[in-house]
Amino acid sequence: MAAAAAQETGEQVVSLRGKVCLVTGASSGIGAGTAILFSRLGARLALNGRNEEKLTETALACESSSGEKPLLVPGDLVDEAVVRRVVEETVAFYGKLDVLVNSGGILAMGTVENTKLEDFDRVMNINVRAMFYMTQLAVPHLIQTKGNVVNVSSVNGQRSFPGVLAYCVSKASVDQMTRCAALELADKQVRVNAVCPGVIITDVHRRAGLNEEQYAQFLQRTQHTHALGRPGTVDEVARMIAFLASDAASFVTGVTVPVDGGRHAMCPR
Repeated sequence: MAAAAAQETGEQVVSLRGKVCLVTGASSGIGAGTAILFSRLGARLALNGRNEEKLTETALACESSSGEKPLLVPGDLVDEAVVRRVVEETVAFYGKLDVLVNSGGILAMGTVENTKLEDFDRVMNINVRAMFYMTQLAVPHLIQTKGNVVNVSSVNGQRSFPGVLAYCVSKASVDQMTRCAALELADKQVRVNAVCPGVIITDVHRRAGLNEEQYAQFLQRTQHTHALGRPGTVDEVARMIAFLASDAASFVTGVTVPVDGGRHAMCPR
C-alpha cells in the first residue's frame, strides 16, 4: 500500500536530485551502470575512469538520460596527483560534494604460490590504497554536506576463494575500511557503506585473463554457486548503490551489503 501511495503522489523513495556525486571506475562495469542510474535519479555527476574513450561513452549515456553533461576527470587513481585532481576539480566545478562512490578496481588471478609481488601490490594499490586516499580527500567536503560514501567491495571479501588471493585480501580490506570509517565519521553525520557483489556480468573477468569459453563456463557455474541460480547484472548492483547513497538509507552506516544472489550464505554439503 505504501508503494501504491508513493506512485499516486509521485513520491520517489530513492532520489539523488541535486546531489553532487563522484563515481570512480565509471568507464565500465558497475561504475558505468551506477553513473547512468544516478543520472536518471537526478544526480549531478563527476566521473573518473582510466579509459577516456569509454568514460566519454558513459557520459553520453548519462547526458541522454538526464539532459545534463557530467564533469569528466579521467586518470589512473594509482597516481596520487590524479586522486587529488579528481576531488579538487569536482568541488571546484560544483561547489560541493554529497556522495562518493568508490567503484574503481581490478581483478587478478593468482595463488599464494604463484602471485608475483608486483601483481599483489598492483591489486592492493588500486583496490585499497587509492580508495583510501580518495575517501580521505573527499571527507572534509562530505562533512560539509553530511554526505556519504559507498564502496564497491565483493563477496570475495566475505568468503574465501582459491586462485584470486590478492583480490580476496583487497576486498576484505575494503570491508574493514568501510566499517572503521563509518564509526569514525558517524558523529559528523557522514555515512559509509559498501556493496559486495557476487558474479556480475561485466568485463572484469575477461580483463583478468579468462577467454570467452572460460568466461562462459564461469557464468554457467553460477547455477550452482549462487542460490538464485544465475549471475547478477550491473543494474542490480547499481540499484543497491543508489539506495545506500540516497536519503532513503539515512539511518544505515557501516554495512557491507551482499548483492550476490545468496552466494555469501551458501556452504558446500
